[in-house]
Amino acid sequence: MSYLLTSLSKKHEVDSIIRDTIDKVLVLRFGRASDSVCLQLDQILSKAARDVSKFATVALVDVDSEDVQVYVKYFDISLIPSTVFFFNAHHMKMDSGTADHTKWIGTFHRKQDFIDVVEAIFRGAMKGKLIVNCPLPPERIPKYQLLYKDV
Repeated sequence: MSYLLTSLSKKHEVDSIIRDTIDKVLVLRFGRASDSVCLQLDQILSKAARDVSKFATVALVDVDSEDVQVYVKYFDISLIPSTVFFFNAHHMKMDSGTADHTKWIGTFHRKQDFIDVVEAIFRGAMKGKLIVNCPLPPERIPKYQLLYKDV
């Protein structure tokens, strides 16, 4: 299903989509097309892309591309898939009760979960907020453990 969404593999492509997406939430999925969890998330994203098209744009970023490693390091993409949200070139954060507010790690359980998250980010961004609360109940938020190296 990833062929239905815009795929980005160059830094200038990521730069331009972040810069040029105005008055919409930009959803960037960092991952691999060969990973089964990424494919599951891609299926949810492609099904929901039409429903959120009035207030969101969805694109896929290949973490294995050498050209986008600057973003992989900047957003600390160590677990895939990781989904990062932007609004008018501002990085949007979401408090989902996990240790990392900068990105969504893992997949969404349902298409409606993704739509609810994007809508909450859009509504918060329109009010000038840079961090929003996650609208999903805790049982539908992926759980993971952050491992810190060399601490």
